[in-house]
Amino acid sequence: MLRKAVIAIILLPLAVIIVGFAVINRHPVTISFDPFSTTAPAYAVTLPLFVTLFIALILGVLIGGFTAWLRQGKWRRAARRLDADFHALRAELHALRQHHSTSQPPHHQAEPEPPRVIPPPVS
Repeated sequence: MLRKAVIAIILLPLAVIIVGFAVINRHPVTISFDPFSTTAPAYAVTLPLFVTLFIALILGVLIGGFTAWLRQGKWRRAARRLDADFHALRAELHALRQHHSTSQPPHHQAEPEPPRVIPPPVS
């Protein structure tokens, strides 16, 4: 319940800010991908400013996530190797325990000694 309340407290104002940003910045902007001709570009697209900014934001998040994923590759590789070592050692331990339990004759416990009685002192 508390989690839903915290999410609502955070997401509701964030949604209001995003919608307000989109309403304020809905004027069209022409984006040109032709650096040589500014008057008649080979490829240009006209979009509202908020769409352009949202696309840039989404691309930035995707590129950043992909870069972080690439940089963590050595740690994932080390984790896979350690996991394989762990499973191999666990299998070896299981095999050794089975071998040890079948190769040893059963160990009989000796009967416990009866308690010693101390005679009372002579008066």
